[in-house]
Amino acid sequence: MSGLDVHQARVRLRRRLERQRLIARGIRRRRALRPVADRTRQIAPDDILCLVTLRNERARLPYFLNYYRALGVRHFLMVDNASTDGSADWLRGQPDVSLWWTDHSYKGSRFGMDWINWLLLRHGRGHWCLTVDPDEFLVYPHMDQRPLAALTAWLDDTGRRSFPAMLLDMYPKGPVEDAICTEGEDPFAVARWFDPANYSIQKNEYFGNLWIQGGPRTRAFFTDDPLSGPALNKIPLVKWHLRYAYASSTHMLLPRGLNLVYDEDGGEQVSGCLLHAKFLSSFTSKSAEELDRRQHYGNSQEYRAYHAGLHRGVQLWCSESREYRDWRQLEDLGLISRGNWA
Repeated sequence: MSGLDVHQARVRLRRRLERQRLIARGIRRRRALRPVADRTRQIAPDDILCLVTLRNERARLPYFLNYYRALGVRHFLMVDNASTDGSADWLRGQPDVSLWWTDHSYKGSRFGMDWINWLLLRHGRGHWCLTVDPDEFLVYPHMDQRPLAALTAWLDDTGRRSFPAMLLDMYPKGPVEDAICTEGEDPFAVARWFDPANYSIQKNEYFGNLWIQGGPRTRAFFTDDPLSGPALNKIPLVKWHLRYAYASSTHMLLPRGLNLVYDEDGGEQVSGCLLHAKFLSSFTSKSAEELDRRQHYGNSQEYRAYHAGLHRGVQLWCSESREYRDWRQLEDLGLISRGNWA
């Protein structure tokens, strides 16, 4: 073997061992989860599943569940990380939700991904599984005419095992603290604006995924250090297998091939967006709480930037902002692609 071949073999072995380690972590961390409402016996073989970790998201939950029910999600597997706002009590009463509760460290569980990897391993095998946050809403080509099951059937037919979606931050025209969204209301009736450009893309050679940054958060909160801005690349929809594991949030997975969701030969593979309903009036108190808890990545560096920006009166809307219409608008802007899914 040449020196290059030896190096590549070592890198492959390293990734394999890392994947096995992540799966083992998830199995160990299962002990932190206490079942509140386990309805997983209701899951049918072809059901699309949605997995969520949450804390104090009671006001968002009715719209969130109804949104994904309408798309075709048949069962929700949710982890409540010690909410104090009644989230667990409300979710317990939902007939298509299986719920687990934990007061263990979010940071110590790799920001919830150990819990999610365990639930995926235990209940997700053989299913198309959508892993999102309570403020993330999937948009994909043809969604106004075709349910999510039509997309996953096409992905199956074409041999694809994963589906990417760029996180698209949505925001109001005006102060964030004035963007009041009541329980059950569509958050994008309030936060209707987004950045149509201003994104950078790099390839992560080790994992093979595309690393996307930019948009309003980088523009408003990380102006002096844009490389510290949050990652916007996500691979939320995966046909799960027992050998799979999320490596860093839903940004990338192992095995590495699951991250190769783009075409390097000049064409475009099918992709979507996750509309991100973060910037509503509740965000001010949420950022202060998360800053105190210090349970997020980099000792909550991101939330420190948000907190400082909000105190300066930062507004996200600018003259280049676009008002959201539908998936076709996002395709025209190059933010999603229907690829060869005609």
